[in-house]
Amino acid sequence: MTAEELCKRVQDWLADLKAIDVRVLDVRKLTDVTDYMIIASGRSNRHVRAIAENVIEQSKKKKHQPLGVEGLSQSEWALVDLCDVIVHVMAPETRDFYQLEKLWGRETPAVTAATNASH
Repeated sequence: MTAEELCKRVQDWLADLKAIDVRVLDVRKLTDVTDYMIIASGRSNRHVRAIAENVIEQSKKKKHQPLGVEGLSQSEWALVDLCDVIVHVMAPETRDFYQLEKLWGRETPAVTAATNASH
């Protein structure tokens, strides 16, 4: 599966659980660690955890084992490393504090995902 295909699938998995304010950052020109970062929010810590767990479960079903998972125990910020795509799911306050879009989107504009849910 290409990085672009995986990125699209992740966006679908996020939409399945109604992640909010989904943003896709193309970071290929900024780092060789990953191609895309996807940043999304959940309405609560429980929602953050459910969204991240869905990404993990769906990626495993597609035979794409995550390289690493962080933050599920606190669920204010969960990170799922799928190699070519890194997924950050955060509580809104945590996302406001860290402002990853500004950090990583400095040289390349963030692309708003087509599957954004604003519920």
